[in-house]
Amino acid sequence: QAIVNLPKGTEHFLTDIHGEYEAFAHVLKNGSGSVKRKVDDVFANTMSSRDKQTLATLIYYPREKMERIREEEQNMDDWYKIMLYRLIEVAKRSASKYTRSKVRKALPKDFAYVIEELITEKNDMTDKESYYNAIVSTIIRIGRAEKFIIAMSELIQRLTVDHLHIVGDIYDRGPGPHIIMDELMAYHSVDIQWGNHDVLWMGAAAGQRGCIANVIRICARYGNLDILEEGYGINLLPLATFAMNTYKDDPCECFKLKGNPDYNATEMLMDVKMHKAISVIQFKVESQIIKKNPGFKLEKRNLLHHINYEKGTIELDGKEYKLLDKNFPTIDPKKPYALTKEEEDIMERLERAFENCEKLQRHMHFLLNKGGLYKVYNGNLLYHGCVPLKEDGNLKSVRIFGRAYKGKGLYEVLESYVRKGFYAMDPKEKERGKDIMWYIWLSENSPLFGKDKMATFERYFLAEKETHKEKKNPYYLLLEDEKVVGKILKEFGLESEDAHIINGHVPVKCKDGENPVKCGGKVLVIDGGFSKAYQKETGIAGYTLIYNSYGLILAAHDPFESTEAAIEKERDIHSDSVIRHLRKPGDTRHYLPQKGMYRYVTSGNYFGELVEWIGFAVLTCSPAAWVFVLWTFANLAPRANSIRNRYREEFGKDAVGKKKRMIPFIY
Repeated sequence: QAIVNLPKGTEHFLTDIHGEYEAFAHVLKNGSGSVKRKVDDVFANTMSSRDKQTLATLIYYPREKMERIREEEQNMDDWYKIMLYRLIEVAKRSASKYTRSKVRKALPKDFAYVIEELITEKNDMTDKESYYNAIVSTIIRIGRAEKFIIAMSELIQRLTVDHLHIVGDIYDRGPGPHIIMDELMAYHSVDIQWGNHDVLWMGAAAGQRGCIANVIRICARYGNLDILEEGYGINLLPLATFAMNTYKDDPCECFKLKGNPDYNATEMLMDVKMHKAISVIQFKVESQIIKKNPGFKLEKRNLLHHINYEKGTIELDGKEYKLLDKNFPTIDPKKPYALTKEEEDIMERLERAFENCEKLQRHMHFLLNKGGLYKVYNGNLLYHGCVPLKEDGNLKSVRIFGRAYKGKGLYEVLESYVRKGFYAMDPKEKERGKDIMWYIWLSENSPLFGKDKMATFERYFLAEKETHKEKKNPYYLLLEDEKVVGKILKEFGLESEDAHIINGHVPVKCKDGENPVKCGGKVLVIDGGFSKAYQKETGIAGYTLIYNSYGLILAAHDPFESTEAAIEKERDIHSDSVIRHLRKPGDTRHYLPQKGMYRYVTSGNYFGELVEWIGFAVLTCSPAAWVFVLWTFANLAPRANSIRNRYREEFGKDAVGKKKRMIPFIY
């Protein structure tokens, strides 16, 4: 209870990263402005804005920033000394909301003892200044200043954000989702709410053909086949050979790439041909999935049999449209959904490649271990996409393998089938799990998609914009309705006035005046365009969210140029705004803790730490553990005494009253 009543650790929310590794890394380093706010809190008006921003940039990119400083600074020893003292103060503030045991676990191994000495308050020491000066001077004298600055900077980053939430869509569009996954696997505390792009990759890793084809098609479309070939070591040579032979004289005009990939003319030609080849294969294998699963009710997405291959037209909803591309050498008009022998061979090879890719499997199992379709955390409901609703705002009932589900129940059954796609012993259930991952990717009844169709074929082959339209679920029109939002929160067990829905999936068009804050602050849509492909549409480079002891803070980001530009220009975030305060605006005063164990002692967190070690000693029956209990008490007791004395000075003896220092009723 004492630990619970410490100041709230900072939660950081990101969504729709879409493979943009450099932008993701920058936001992770600056904590969406949390590090800069910490610097502002510590130095307030005692340091210029420019110096504070320089210090913040040093914390984000210590190695790169020091390289530039060495080129300009004549007296590096003085610079080291100033920066070390500043970093020590920021680290002290960052560590102040955690127990000592938690801080100790975060300390870098090489400097753990020294850093603990520097950031731990020693009010009982008579000459603190000389003691700290001696440590700092020694660090500089033995040539360890730069490594120590790096260690301190990384510690501040680590302590500034206590927990990271990724609210969907790590994959697709950008060039580095595999690098992001490596970063997340090394992160100290994270959970993930899957997006439909993430589930698509999970399905591909499980060997689901529709998912495999979509993954390759999207990588080809954005010029990111390197993710598969170099990032995951998946061999695409059979597909490339087939595409170059089959579409040798086809310019593949409808399959030009999005963005500006760094390709030469030969690479570009090969990519567009591979793009077309895998797209045609996709339409065929998806039809086979639909036929196998009539309960998915996706028959209307089978379009190849509506094509008049002689005229080069297609009939949709009683209207005839001219196709922009009429060359289909691998489609038999009598059996349009049958794979050719070569296409079947390619899909068999790709299935094996995805299923046997060790790195891909490791990443997908991390998503399974750390993720799910939704999460309730600290009074907030996190999910990607939407809760399927009917026009009247009531929960929409969806049939999954013959049974009806809605709301929370729908999320839970879909998630259970995703896990079955990897772990089920029953072959039938495992196959259903694989197919459900494809269903989650594109079904109108999927909470992660929520549109009446995924108009992939129409966008490639038809010029008429009305055929491209994807109608959204009523959820998106009802986000300002308090009753509907309240009903959703209640469905997931949240009835507090302070509860929020936090979700992404649909870019917030800031340039058109759209607000990410809905329903009076009850709903926060924080996808604003991490993906470069959407930044023209949104006008910014994404929203992120911070939830700390001051409140909910929404941060808007400028388009990210590069790491070099971020260091040179010392850019942080575009702006931030407080959505909900946990203390009154402008209130930076200290308060005497009063709840939980703090009703009995002034250092409840120290009592909690002592109890932890006593529990460990009892559990292990180890003499060494009991020695450590005594050492912990000897170390904490003087500090608890100093804290109690400081509280008596700051708040008065009457306010502290009969509270003990550390152990209720005893000491």
